Amino acid sequence: MALSATAKRLSLIGALFFGLCTALALLSSLGALISGAGVDQPVPLGPLLRQEFKDWYACGALSLGVLWFCGRNRLEPGRIKQWVLVHFAAACAFSAIYAILTSWLIAGEQSVAVPGKILTFSYLLKKMALHYVVLNLIMYWLVVFGHLGWHYYQRYRERELQAAELGRELVEARLDALRLQLNPHFLFNTLHAISALIHEDPEAADRMVARLSDLLRLSLDQSKPQEVPLSEEIAFLDSYLEIECTRFGDRLKIAKEIAAEAEDALVPFLLLQPLVENAIRHGIEPREETGHVNISAQRSNGRLELRISDDGAGLSGKASTGAREGIGLSNTRSRLQHLYGTEFEFELADLPQGGLEARIAIPYRLEVPAA
Repeated sequence: MALSATAKRLSLIGALFFGLCTALALLSSLGALISGAGVDQPVPLGPLLRQEFKDWYACGALSLGVLWFCGRNRLEPGRIKQWVLVHFAAACAFSAIYAILTSWLIAGEQSVAVPGKILTFSYLLKKMALHYVVLNLIMYWLVVFGHLGWHYYQRYRERELQAAELGRELVEARLDALRLQLNPHFLFNTLHAISALIHEDPEAADRMVARLSDLLRLSLDQSKPQEVPLSEEIAFLDSYLEIECTRFGDRLKIAKEIAAEAEDALVPFLLLQPLVENAIRHGIEPREETGHVNISAQRSNGRLELRISDDGAGLSGKASTGAREGIGLSNTRSRLQHLYGTEFEFELADLPQGGLEARIAIPYRLEVPAA
């Protein structure tokens, strides 16, 4: 039958105390042997080992009892005086029990200091009570303060873990809120496109409605993780592009260059759609001639680089880069910051040949790192 977690913990503590007491008994015996090496009468090894081991094992057994007592009488705010009085009384009891138990265990052994003398219970008890009472009290309080320190360390670790968990939940909530903000924005723009086609090309409008239904089902799926493989994100983007290509016809040309090694890399869900929408809205829609949107992804120096470019007017005549960042790109930047901290790059820049490029660089990884 498998041991419970409490039983395993108690077994581990018992084993640690047994090992510690064994080591201390051996060290104490070694010290006695070394200190008696220069005298005429050598220290008898057998009686020495028996006495040291009995002494330290008794100390270990009683220390386990002290730990149990500490667990039942913890230091609480406002009860310091009561805590000190309770443990002072327990320290006196520990000293008395330790003296009696050790005297009883060692009684009948040969004296190490006086050859031929047999140690009696009354002699040992008197010696323990007179000469070791302070040491016994010190030993008790060492165990108490050791337990107290461990208890506060455990509480500190628990608070750290709780704070980390709360921080993670807060980030998840913010990311969900940012992602959900994209849905009405995306829905409004697509419905606007459908309304423009519904009288001119009913069949095309019908196809767009069907595709929009698929996209909304995916985008509103709350079971979706924050990050998905790039291949899955590209599949979602293809459905969106089918709507846009139906809307613009020959005026929109799409080119994709996705490196094979980049397909399994994780990217934020709904990352590419706002970038492509931005390129179409500002680079393609304002003009009559055919426009091109290029989508590329590759691995470079341990990072995943994503580029969305168009051959429109770029940032010319705009006051700043922010002038072309609507809710989609603004939320994209916020999501990247929440997911990667400072480990990302996101920039919009004019291309030498004309047009605009949105570039994102994020850590290349195939699985979400453990929290």
